[in-house]
Amino acid sequence: MRKFIASAVAVLVVAVATTVTADVSLEGVKCVVAPRAAKADKSAEYKDGKVFFCCGNCESKFEKDSKPFAVKANHQLVSTKQYEQKACPFSGGPAKDSTALKIEGAKVAFCCNNCKGKVEKAEDTEAKLKLVFNDKAFENGFAKAKAEKE
Repeated sequence: MRKFIASAVAVLVVAVATTVTADVSLEGVKCVVAPRAAKADKSAEYKDGKVFFCCGNCESKFEKDSKPFAVKANHQLVSTKQYEQKACPFSGGPAKDSTALKIEGAKVAFCCNNCKGKVEKAEDTEAKLKLVFNDKAFENGFAKAKAEKE
């Protein structure tokens, strides 16, 4: 009986893990710690979502202290469509499609061309990511994506 229960639990765990990650496409998604491809079987819970890593070492580093990786983790939540834009990341005002930019594959829109200009003037991709996906901007501009009705 114990073997049956253990087997049933193992099957359930695999099924739940597969279902959770099945909704997330990792195509082109990089690990939040190292610049390598993220893997579905290496993940950690983060802000009501999951972030993905290339290996167990990166997963351990993130779990030990996620703060140094917050910008990339926030970006990954948007890139994997677990979070969606709700407003301008700077002002919190309504975002306009006419101001949209692609930042490392994630489409981000702003309330005005002044906000868009801040990002366009940023020195490099890293600086753009820090502007748009730091914790304050992330809280202003993004929210957990609503699950689609089945």
